[in-house]
Amino acid sequence: MQDIDGDKLNGLVGKMLGDLGGAFSVPTVRIGLKLGLFDSLHSDGAASAKDLAARTGLAERYVREWSLAQAANGYIAYDPATDRFSLTPEQAMVFAVKDSPVYLSGAFDLVAEMISGQHKVEAAFRTGAGVAWGESSGCLFCAVGAFFRPGYVNAIVQAWLPALDGVLPRLKEGAKVADVGCGVGFSTLLMAEAFPQSEFVGYDFHAPSIEQANAHAKAHGLAGRVRFETAPAKEIAERDFDLITMFDCLHDMGDPRGCAAHMHRLLKPGGSWMLVEPIGGDKPGDNIGNPVSRLYYNASTMICVPTSLAQEVGEALGAQAGEAKLTEVLKGAGFSQVRRATEGPFNMVLEARP
Repeated sequence: MQDIDGDKLNGLVGKMLGDLGGAFSVPTVRIGLKLGLFDSLHSDGAASAKDLAARTGLAERYVREWSLAQAANGYIAYDPATDRFSLTPEQAMVFAVKDSPVYLSGAFDLVAEMISGQHKVEAAFRTGAGVAWGESSGCLFCAVGAFFRPGYVNAIVQAWLPALDGVLPRLKEGAKVADVGCGVGFSTLLMAEAFPQSEFVGYDFHAPSIEQANAHAKAHGLAGRVRFETAPAKEIAERDFDLITMFDCLHDMGDPRGCAAHMHRLLKPGGSWMLVEPIGGDKPGDNIGNPVSRLYYNASTMICVPTSLAQEVGEALGAQAGEAKLTEVLKGAGFSQVRRATEGPFNMVLEARP
């Protein structure tokens, strides 16, 4: 046995304690989100555990322990002099302001769904088979939609679409847009709300996601202007789109090269494909030590790779494929112009033209 470096061991144990503290917080944070505890501290102000329990109609003893847990997490503030709990403006951005770019409710649900699906992915490790989208746990697709929604709310219309060459004027005048791999429809509806002169159709191969997308369209009063259809990307029959968008899903597809070739056929001459993918370096070493890549590699192990391996070809690009690999896929499909149009902390936006 090699000699143990005590300082390195203590450093690793300290890191693990921090990581496990975060992991232990997942169920208590989800309870606080679902039962309105964070919302009450945000909307109604500081409170003792007794007052917070009364506001929310919950049992005081549970609320007190929950409040102390969140204070220990650093997720809410605690004043020992008054024995009252509160939410700082920064904490509210993460736990209460639903359109904040860093609202992370969906992330906690996503962790829970990954744990729920662990036994299926574990079995796939032994066989090399995939785990189909929508089959790993109860509502993984709901959690994924909720996880990405805050970023989409704050970036699609404000930053990503304007970064494309000449696309914004087309959308304002009236363009035909396909949102491929639309999931529960958040991305499609955000674009439709912003550009009422344009026509939008969302496609996804997962029928329950399309059902939710149609429900969201109805709830937002957009059912008459937006269509959602169940169809695998390579089987979309409609043509002549001015713009195709694809948000965080090409790397999940079993045959990303075949999909890219089909997108090339669907575009009008002069059309654009906006491809949003998780940000990552081109070499694995570039991603080690990066907290965003850490999230994506773990999610990719539990979701992205199993999903791709469950489909035909099963290339399994993974969530950290990187710009160079994605560019290779796009150029191999006939796109002569590929560039990184813009980026954010979690995503890169590629623009591909025939």
